[in-house]
Amino acid sequence: MKKGLELRDDENLLTGLCRSSFNPELKTMLRALAEGIADWKHFITMASEHGVAALVYHNLEKLDLLQLLPEGEKSFLKKCLLKSLSRNTRNAKMLAEALHLMNSQDMKVVLLKGSALEIMVYGNEGLRQMSDVDVLLSRQDCLDARILLMKNGFRSYPVKSVFHKPIMGYIGKHLPTLMKNDMRLELHHELFGKDNSLTKLLFDESREIRINGERAFLPQISIFFLYLVRHLCMHEMNNESQLRLYSDLVILAEKSGDEIFTTELIDYAEQAGLSDMLAAKLQILRDLWGITYPEWINEFTDKHHDPASLNKFIFFLKSPKNNPPENKTKFYYKSFSEIPGIYRKVLYILGDLFPYPAFMKRRYRRNSTLGILPYYILRWGKLWYLIKGSMPDKLYLEDPTR
Repeated sequence: MKKGLELRDDENLLTGLCRSSFNPELKTMLRALAEGIADWKHFITMASEHGVAALVYHNLEKLDLLQLLPEGEKSFLKKCLLKSLSRNTRNAKMLAEALHLMNSQDMKVVLLKGSALEIMVYGNEGLRQMSDVDVLLSRQDCLDARILLMKNGFRSYPVKSVFHKPIMGYIGKHLPTLMKNDMRLELHHELFGKDNSLTKLLFDESREIRINGERAFLPQISIFFLYLVRHLCMHEMNNESQLRLYSDLVILAEKSGDEIFTTELIDYAEQAGLSDMLAAKLQILRDLWGITYPEWINEFTDKHHDPASLNKFIFFLKSPKNNPPENKTKFYYKSFSEIPGIYRKVLYILGDLFPYPAFMKRRYRRNSTLGILPYYILRWGKLWYLIKGSMPDKLYLEDPTR
């Protein structure tokens, strides 16, 4: 881990525990940090806010450090692990039910994010905390699977607007969330924006596995790594981030670095316009977690990385959630620009301005139609930005994924 950063001992300990392997030097350093922690309650709060409480408990036990924690904090962390294991087991069962339906129609389903990582690197031990189950299908299968699942007991979050219904397969990266028995399922149709060739390659080169006897697929690993980098950067663009998303990259790198850090990874990043994003995260993994790369990866990282990346990481480490976005315009326009065709773009804007009442009630936590009227007026007022000019940094309606 890089020295000289403005991190407290508890932050260094938390970051150091977000990995899967520990050499003797690192074990000694983490023990010294743990022995110096005076406020374990604050440490536990940070672990919980960053979505890594289950992993932290596992690694504290692995390093024989649990005896340093007060009983209350130790018990809380253990409950987090058991809760995560229970949730992931329940989600796997419900996912198998969804897979059975989709497999009956010969739909190929590729696991993404936590559900893929739990199998690929975390070992199905509940270490990867997750709330949603994310899968990737072809665009048409995505739409057909939504109808199929809703006919078989899955309920959908409200579609934002009647204008969005015809273009659901082209806005955002996934369809409205489906729910059944507390499992939230997100059907993705795109991962990298306008250029869908990388999504197609990840999809085509995925490998088959079985989940409770049902067929599913795991993604091609180097493109999956790049997708996770992009996903993390989108969170940071919206001014929120968690160590959980960094630990995914760290543990993937530790366990499958030889497969990930190849010339193809750099080519994929350049193809998708993600060189700067990738370099920024590679720098953090190298300087904070000590992940090693081939020399040409180091050269790429030094050439493209943002010097402010480490400071941004420290900011999110100290304040992971609920930070007002610095530039909502940039986030909106990135998503808006990826919608193909003027007709779909127009429908997208109209849908943002005229959402369904059901969506508005859920979005703004209001129970009555009267209660949401001021929020419609607020949205319509944003038409001024359309009239004012066409400069991308002057227009913002709303994060399309919300």
